[in-house]
Amino acid sequence: MENSTKLRGWLDNFDLNHPLVIAGPCSAETEEQVLKIAHQLKNTDTSVLRAGIWKPRTRPGNFEGVGSLGLKWLQKAKEETGLMTTTEVANPIHVDLALKHDVDILWIGARTTVSPFMIQEIAEALKGTDKTVLVKNPVNPDLALWLGAVERFYKQGIENLGVIHRGFSTYDSSEYRNIPEWQIPIDLQNEFPDLPLILDPSHIAGRRDLIFELCQTALDLNYDGLMVETHYDPDNAWSDAKQQITPETLDKYTIDLKVKNKVSSNEDFNYQLKKLRTKIDKIDENLVDLLVKRMQVADDIGKVKKEHNVSILQPERWKQILERMISLSEGSGLQKDFILNVYKAIHQESIAHQKNIK
Repeated sequence: MENSTKLRGWLDNFDLNHPLVIAGPCSAETEEQVLKIAHQLKNTDTSVLRAGIWKPRTRPGNFEGVGSLGLKWLQKAKEETGLMTTTEVANPIHVDLALKHDVDILWIGARTTVSPFMIQEIAEALKGTDKTVLVKNPVNPDLALWLGAVERFYKQGIENLGVIHRGFSTYDSSEYRNIPEWQIPIDLQNEFPDLPLILDPSHIAGRRDLIFELCQTALDLNYDGLMVETHYDPDNAWSDAKQQITPETLDKYTIDLKVKNKVSSNEDFNYQLKKLRTKIDKIDENLVDLLVKRMQVADDIGKVKKEHNVSILQPERWKQILERMISLSEGSGLQKDFILNVYKAIHQESIAHQKNIK
């Protein structure tokens, strides 16, 4: 995307001395609920009130949103509190209704981001407007798909853009509802450093006790803002009850969270950092050298398998490797998920090497 510095304009207009905070209920349930939460958020660091209006669930039968009626409640909350508003849109009809009710920011959900067809239709519906659009990451860890959705809006002249990191689905067991995969938004920042990045800790966590930790990690990684689901009675929320916190808790969190400097002019700090980074660089060189040697052995194994007409994938051996490496890493301070991810990548590369044996 050319002229990407324009992408931060909408965020800079807030003129905040802290990261942007977007908060509100997972779902707009009643007018009273929306207004009560809005007024509780009014005197916190929150700048934008969020609420889901259309809430199609993974399986039908649960509460799926109040529909366009909730847009009137958001509009009234905006008039009474001065908070800007945002909601999710999933098709051009949603866009039209949101525009008619003066919704300030539109966000694109993870299930919509995966469909270039729907993204294109929504982008065309927004052409010629000055609305801000925030694109959530796709359900699966696919950076190209995420950026592709942003680019479709940009090509329609939508320059007030940002992305929301809400984690990625996985079949593996995890303490999170959606695993963060922090490297993917880091890669996104490296490619487009001026594209505002916002964390949605509620959908990553799936439970409220993990939210503060996730928010602090995001700020440590220079995220521009947070989108946190809040409800005055979270346990009785009509959707995603376990991952919502009260406005009072959010207020405490924003006070306790630490925003760290991106750089420091302290000479001693810079000297120590340079020395430690030199150590890291040397270790990384050794790691690459070891990986090259490991793949050379994998090539030899592939030749032996080919010679004796044996299949490349050996599930029992793969299971043994994982169990052994997890056992070796116990007490080392390395997380089990980290070991699993590293060795899955190594195993995939080994298979690719063996497949290429002529």
